[in-house]
Amino acid sequence: MACPHLDSISLRPPTPAQSVYREDCTQCFDSIDEPEGLNVCLQCFNGGCVGVRAHSQLHHVTRSHPLALNIRRTRKRVVKDEPPAKITKLAIAAETEADRYDITTSVRCLDCSTELDQTSPKLALIVDGILKANTFSRQEEVKAWEQELTSCEHILLLQQHESRKIQSGDLGHCSKCDLKENLWLCLECGNLGCGRAQFGGVGGNSHGLAHATESKHAVAVKLGSITPEGSADVYCYQCDEERVDSDLAAHLAHWGIILSDQVKTEKSLTEMQIEQNLRWEFSMTTEDGKELMPLFGPGLTGLKNLGNSCYLASILQCLYDLPAFQSRYNIPEVDLPIVDDPAQDLETQLRKLGDGLLSGRYSKPDSDVIASEDSPEIPHQRGLAPSMLKHLIGRGHAEFSTMRQQDAFELLQHLVKLITRSQHPAPLTDPTQPFRFVLEQRLQCLSCKKVRYNSTEQDSIFIDVPLEKLPAVEGEGDRYKPVTLKQCLDNFTAQEVVELTCASCGSKDGFTKRSLFKTFPTTLVVNARKMTVENWVPRKVDVPVLVGDEPFVLDEYLSSGLQPSEEPLPEEEAAAAPAFVPNEAALDGLMAMGFPRNRCEKALHATGNSDANAAMEWLFGHMEDPDIDEPLAIASASAGGNAAADPEKIEMLGAMGFGAPQARKALKETSGDVERAVEWLFSHPDDQGDFGEAAGSSEGEKKETVPAGSANLPAKFQLQSIVCHKGTSIHTGHYVAFIRKLLDTTVPKWVLFNDEKVVEAGDVEEMKKTAYVYFFNRVN
Repeated sequence: MACPHLDSISLRPPTPAQSVYREDCTQCFDSIDEPEGLNVCLQCFNGGCVGVRAHSQLHHVTRSHPLALNIRRTRKRVVKDEPPAKITKLAIAAETEADRYDITTSVRCLDCSTELDQTSPKLALIVDGILKANTFSRQEEVKAWEQELTSCEHILLLQQHESRKIQSGDLGHCSKCDLKENLWLCLECGNLGCGRAQFGGVGGNSHGLAHATESKHAVAVKLGSITPEGSADVYCYQCDEERVDSDLAAHLAHWGIILSDQVKTEKSLTEMQIEQNLRWEFSMTTEDGKELMPLFGPGLTGLKNLGNSCYLASILQCLYDLPAFQSRYNIPEVDLPIVDDPAQDLETQLRKLGDGLLSGRYSKPDSDVIASEDSPEIPHQRGLAPSMLKHLIGRGHAEFSTMRQQDAFELLQHLVKLITRSQHPAPLTDPTQPFRFVLEQRLQCLSCKKVRYNSTEQDSIFIDVPLEKLPAVEGEGDRYKPVTLKQCLDNFTAQEVVELTCASCGSKDGFTKRSLFKTFPTTLVVNARKMTVENWVPRKVDVPVLVGDEPFVLDEYLSSGLQPSEEPLPEEEAAAAPAFVPNEAALDGLMAMGFPRNRCEKALHATGNSDANAAMEWLFGHMEDPDIDEPLAIASASAGGNAAADPEKIEMLGAMGFGAPQARKALKETSGDVERAVEWLFSHPDDQGDFGEAAGSSEGEKKETVPAGSANLPAKFQLQSIVCHKGTSIHTGHYVAFIRKLLDTTVPKWVLFNDEKVVEAGDVEEMKKTAYVYFFNRVN
C-alpha cells in the first residue's frame, strides 16, 4: 500500500544555513554506528535514535513528522596489499569516510511502518542533500584543524622579472647574511632572504621581510618546504597571510628550480605550529615508558576534542563527577523536555551529556583509537562529541563561540551563570548551589578602631600563588619553589592596610582589611593564579602547589563576626563611606598584572565587580580613555535612584527574563546602567530584588533567603578533582582533568581524562605542578 504522507508533505533539501543532525541523536549519544542506525527527519533534519530510547519515534509523535532517512554506518574490513598513500595534509587523515565505512540508507514512514523508494524523484534530492550536508561536528573539526588557504590578487597578478638560475640547496644563502636555512625566495625578482626566527631554534634575521618592505614585492616561497608533489609554504607579505599558488611550478621554473627535483628539507609553517601545540601534551606513559592502560565503565567516558575544546572537556568531566550534577542531569527515569528543537535546548543537552558520561554505554574500546603508533594493541574509546552543547554554551559569547583555546576557569564561571539562570522545577535543584558561600570582609579604622563588616556571596575564590625562582640549572627552564595550599590560603585571608577615609572620625590613616569565610560551601572551587608579568604581558608559570590527598580543616579561616568588644561604624554614616567596594580577589589579581588601582576599580565597577577576566578585557578596550587614571566617581544616590526607577529600563530587563524586583534592585546598584545591571544580575542570581515601598517590612523579612553555605564546624575538605594546564598562557596549550575515582578497590585512585582518552593516572607530581582549577569536597 502506498504511503499517503509522501504526497501530502512538502519536502525540501537542507540549505547551507540549516543544521543537519545526521551523526548522533539530539537527545542521546546513540549514533549512526549503532546496529539500528540513526533516523534523520526529512522535514526538520533532527536526528533521532532507533534503539531502546526511541527518540526518533518520540520526535515523530510530538512533531507529527513521520518521514525519516535511516543512516547506518559499518566499518569496512580492508586488506591493503599496497603501502598507504602519502599524507599530504597535516592533522587531517588522508583516508576519507568512504574509504573506511560502508553507509547504508533507507527512507521510512514511521506512521505507516513502511519503507519507501529513496530513488523516487521526490526523495532522491532530499536524501542526497542530507548525506552531503555538513554537520555540527564536521564544521567544528574543519574549523579547528584545516587551514583554509586561498590565493590572492598579488599571486594571481604576479609579474616576474627577467629569469635567471638561482643557487639552491647547499649553495644558497641569504643575500644579506650567511644563513643557509629558513630561506625565502621572492617569486617576483628572485631575491633570497632569511625568514623570521621560528619555534624550535630555527634562526632568522627577517631579511626576507625587509626585502618585501623595501621593494614592495609581495610573494615569497620557503625553499626548504618545497616538495615534488607541489606543496610549499607560500607567503604574501602584502596580505600578511599564508597563501596557495596554483602556478607554483611555473613560477619556480622561471628561476631555474624544477619542482620534480626538489626534496623537502625543512618543516613547513603548519608543521611547526602543530609541533608547538604538541609540546604541551600530557604524558600518557609510566616512568618506565609503558603506555598507561585505558579505563572503561560508568563515569569513565571520554570527550572527543572538537578542535581546541580541551578546556571545555576538562571542566565538564569535573562537574559531572560531583553528586549535585549527577543527581540533576543523570535522571533517565524523568522524561526529557518536549521542545521543537532538542539540539537548541540547554536542559536537553546537559541531560544528554549526563547520560553519556555516567551510563557507561559509550565507554568501550574502539580499535580505531590507539594510544600511539608504537602500541596499536592498546585501544582507547572513541569519545563523545558534545558539539551541540558547545554550540549552546558559546552562543552569543565573543570567545566561547570561536574555535580558539579558552580559559577553563572563565568557561566554568560562564557555565555556572547559564545553569543558574535555567529552570530547576521541584524536586530538581540548582546543581551550582553547592559552590556558593559567603565571604565576609572586615574593615577597621586605624584611628578610631571602629569596624564594618561586609558580606558577599561567591561561588569560587582566586588564590595568587607566591613565585620564588629556584637557582637556574643549565639546560632547564625557569623553576619555582613549591608552595603549600595553606600558604596560598594564608595570603588570601591575610590582613592588609588600605587607604580609605573614615566616615566616623574623618581620619585618613586608612583601614586594616581582612576577608574570611562567613560560611563554607559544599564544594570549594579554587582558581590558582600562577602569573608573572614580563614587559607588561601576563605569562603563566608552573609552580607546584602541594596539596595532599588527605582531608584538611579550614576552621581557622572562619570569620568570627562582630564581637561584643568591637564598635561598628554608625549605619547613618555609611552613606559617606565609599559607595563601591571592589572584589578584593579580582582587584588583587589585576594589580598583580601591573594595572594601577584606579584603573582596576573602574574596570571592576564597569563589569559587575565579579570577574577579573571581564575586567581585564574592559581595561584593554579602554586604555586610551582620557580619564582612565582618574579616581572612580560614583553618581549620587538620588541620581542613581531616579535612573534606576526608569520603567522603560525595568521593562527592557524584563524582556531578558528578569523579574521586576530583581531588575529594580540591579538598576539601583548600578546607577541605572542597563549593561552593568545585566552583569550584576548574573553575579547575584539568588538576590530576591527590591519589591518597592508597597511591600511591608514583614513581607520583606519573609522573603529573606538563608545565606549560602554553612558555618558549621569542623569544615573539613578533601581534594576531589583538578583541571591541569600546560602552556605559557591560559589561552593556549592543553587542558586535562584528574579525578579521584573508586575503581576496583576501596581506596580512590587518580584517573586522567585527556580528551577521549581515560587512563589511570601515572605521574601525580606532574599533575600537581600544572594544576589550575581545584575542586574540594566537604567531607564532614
